[in-house]
Amino acid sequence: MVDFRSLSLKQLRAFAATIRSGSVTQAAAELFVTPPAVTTHLKSLEKVVGQPVYERNAEGPEPTEVGRELLEAADEIEKVIERCGQRIDALKSGATGSVTLGVVSTGKYFAPSIVARFRQLHPEIRVQLAIGNRTEIIKGLERREYDLLIMGRPPAHVAVEREVLGDHPHVLVAAPDHRLVGDPDILPEDLLSETFLAREEGSGTRLLMTRFLDRIGGGRTFNMVEMGTNETIKQAVMAGLGIAIISAHTCHSEVAEGKLAVLQAEGLPLVRQWFLIYRSDRPLTRAAEVLHHFIIDHKGDILP
Repeated sequence: MVDFRSLSLKQLRAFAATIRSGSVTQAAAELFVTPPAVTTHLKSLEKVVGQPVYERNAEGPEPTEVGRELLEAADEIEKVIERCGQRIDALKSGATGSVTLGVVSTGKYFAPSIVARFRQLHPEIRVQLAIGNRTEIIKGLERREYDLLIMGRPPAHVAVEREVLGDHPHVLVAAPDHRLVGDPDILPEDLLSETFLAREEGSGTRLLMTRFLDRIGGGRTFNMVEMGTNETIKQAVMAGLGIAIISAHTCHSEVAEGKLAVLQAEGLPLVRQWFLIYRSDRPLTRAAEVLHHFIIDHKGDILP
């Protein structure tokens, strides 16, 4: 069994920088050390794990399977160190604490206002806002990167404490001049002949849309074009490139302004809930408790 007690942060940083930059020389420049120092760290790292951690090819160094595990560990360690530094800075600056609030990307339309309102009441607490898609946020939850999280359905494999914040409706939107706008009797066949614009794999909205289409279509295939952000999807729908199932919170302004139209179909809107969660095995800090109480006390007016 490998004894990782001799594994050092310098070794991991040298390895990560070499893979990231593509060469020992560039890694040395990035870390402000000499190339021989980087080489020494790489050799000692391979000695610790007992296997090669990277291979050389025409494109540059490529991590082995063992190397990829080390890179993931290095990334997690750097995030822990960064978070520790943020908390120390907050304490040194006179703040009574800091909180990291993770939010799924759909929540970026209201989460900043939560932070702004909270800081007006509690300027002594620093809030770090971290936004990502569902898969990214769940990984952060697994790695204990967040004090609190705002997301949809919590994952089943992590024990969490949860509070419902409110409904999270998802609607089907189209361009205002789309043929189905105003149709009171839209059939599954009408929808399955359309092109659906969807978020990337790992998005909760993408998963919700896929389940809905599978249900109404009985497993039939449908046309889908993947797009990276909700903003891109909204612009594409307005341009007539397709239709989309999207959070009502992300498009309420465009619908109110007549730039997007909501289609009425059986089973829509898809209503889920927003949750405020934290890990059951990680007690909240005093600062996190203050933010938690603030969000719960104002949950009636924080959602669009």
